[in-house]
Amino acid sequence: MRHIALLCLLPTSLQAWEFTPGLPCRLSHATAEAAIELTYDPTQPLYTVTVTRTAPWPQTENFQMQFTGPQARRIGTDRHQLSEDQRSLTVADTGFGNVLDGLQFNDTTTAIAGETNVTFPLAGIAEPLAAFRACDPSAPVS
Repeated sequence: MRHIALLCLLPTSLQAWEFTPGLPCRLSHATAEAAIELTYDPTQPLYTVTVTRTAPWPQTENFQMQFTGPQARRIGTDRHQLSEDQRSLTVADTGFGNVLDGLQFNDTTTAIAGETNVTFPLAGIAEPLAAFRACDPSAPVS
């Protein structure tokens, strides 16, 4: 269901990164091309990152995230999963330090699956990312 909600946001394009407390805590952003959502459930503990496109993702053995900026890096995994309609690609793990540091210390992030690349600007992520890192699921939603 959350993937449908993210797809609804694609045409209007969010202008800012948003943090939403709860179980799980959420960090999200959307562009005209795609939406990205990170979640963290401290009761598991489990992190996820989901990138949803209007077009399907290709079937690939590896998924990578490239961070461009002052602390550029590229990380990858073969543990990604595609949604039934193949428009959402998700990675889950118990630790996301490399992902969170890449988001915090760089200018853009690019999700890469095969020849398909989706880039997200990281401008304005500092405050929502700090709240996501602190993840207090009992905090009121503002």
